[in-house]
Amino acid sequence: MIRILITDDHAIVRSGLKQLFAQISDFQVVGEAANGAELLAQLRELAVDLVLLDFDMPGISGADLIARVRSRYPQLPLLVLSMHNEAHLALRALKAGATGYITKDCNLDILLPAIRQVAGGNAFIAPGLADQMVLEEISGVQQAPHRLLTARELQVLRLLVNGLAVHEIAAELAISNKTVSTHKARAMQKMAITNTADLMRYALLHGMGGALVAAPQPTPG
Repeated sequence: MIRILITDDHAIVRSGLKQLFAQISDFQVVGEAANGAELLAQLRELAVDLVLLDFDMPGISGADLIARVRSRYPQLPLLVLSMHNEAHLALRALKAGATGYITKDCNLDILLPAIRQVAGGNAFIAPGLADQMVLEEISGVQQAPHRLLTARELQVLRLLVNGLAVHEIAAELAISNKTVSTHKARAMQKMAITNTADLMRYALLHGMGGALVAAPQPTPG
């Protein structure tokens, strides 16, 4: 039996996965969490064989959350289930300590084997992403400025591009208005962009429509 802890900030996603897994004889959902803090609290209380983890959630999330879980539970299998199918983000998750990475648009013939393989201690990458990740690693192409941002800076800019105000972003990410403004200022400085209008033009020029994708950050030292 594979004991699964589902972590996703959307209740409907957690509910759908629980209903699906209830029909799988070797799967058992032992807990669920809506954010990183809840995940860490659940892990202190539950016996878990695998964490199924959304990448973007309010509060601590993404590579930061993966690294924190990995530091406390070095043997725990972590399977990222993300809405993003970009190689940069998958590589960032794996470098932070994720065991596997798949996308939310995958079919059951991908999801179920991925869970079983990762729970068994093996890596699993969504089909098509592995080759892209290799190319990203060996490519000498100059990075676009937005790929130099941290995950949180990128998240803030994505929401800005999608039309949210600072206070709305703060509510979405469960952080303060001041923190949002700080991330925004640092990100725009890195990108040499001075105003929101230029940011929108940058997103349009790069064909991103708000779906900015960060490159993996270098490991210190």
